[in-house]
Amino acid sequence: MIAEGSKPGILVVDDDILSLKVLNQILSAEYDVHTAQSGREALELAVSEKPDLILLDILMPDMSGFDVLVRLKDSAETQKVPVIFITANTSPRDEERGLTLGAADYITKPFQDFLIRARVRTQINNVKQRKEIELLSMTDDLTDIPNRRSFELRLEMEWTHAIREQAPIALLMIDLDNFKMYNDTYGHPQGDVLLKTVAATLVASTKRAADVAARIGGEEFVILLPSTDYAGALEIAENLRAAVAATVVATSGGGLTSATISIGVVCMRPNPGDAAVSFVEEADARLYRAKRAGRNRVCGDDCEPVDR
Repeated sequence: MIAEGSKPGILVVDDDILSLKVLNQILSAEYDVHTAQSGREALELAVSEKPDLILLDILMPDMSGFDVLVRLKDSAETQKVPVIFITANTSPRDEERGLTLGAADYITKPFQDFLIRARVRTQINNVKQRKEIELLSMTDDLTDIPNRRSFELRLEMEWTHAIREQAPIALLMIDLDNFKMYNDTYGHPQGDVLLKTVAATLVASTKRAADVAARIGGEEFVILLPSTDYAGALEIAENLRAAVAATVVATSGGGLTSATISIGVVCMRPNPGDAAVSFVEEADARLYRAKRAGRNRVCGDDCEPVDR
């Protein structure tokens, strides 16, 4: 989602310097404007700057706006960015071609300030709405942390990065101990309070922007730790286990409760062909061993196998 208080980003692509200056003057008061004078530069900036909207000329020397649009729509990093064609070409067939290729709008030169602002504002509002919907679909309703879908998408991305960079990646598989008994004793509303409390503790344990704490179902959580070695992951897991065990959770009746968690820890440097699903399965197997070994503990490389 576009951060509150920040300007939406717009990339303007045109080989005509005068057009760039005019559009910058029209839009810079409301938007963070970046400019490019070629298709290749536009493709690079679309990835590095991650604009919310692209204004794209059709006739450029190195590659046409149509070719740039095709490249944008073929890339997972840029395919969702709306594109408005800006061109002196008034041909209905070119307009049809642009819209068919996936352009969101088509504006002809010479520019009219009010029309540019209105068309851009419409697309930016659409972007805001789409991102808000996507955020809701990626967030757990109860705890307000990422959900399973969000975790799986992030894992896929970080797994690919770890393979490319030959970097370590670690995963903590976490489960509340005896949660059914807790619910039976204190009631489901109190169980929800406990889940929220544990989720907040998990989030507090993730110190870097790249770390991801998510609820993947019921009383089960995960923490994904990119570029983290085994020793670092084990330390985070033990600190988290101790933090939850030390947390006191108040009940609506004025009582005090507490809970513990079990954690399975796995870390590896994946190679091409290694499957992320096996990585997750191993973390889950270690969590199971921690449960069978008595709960309220961390299970890593040195855990004894336990027959299921």
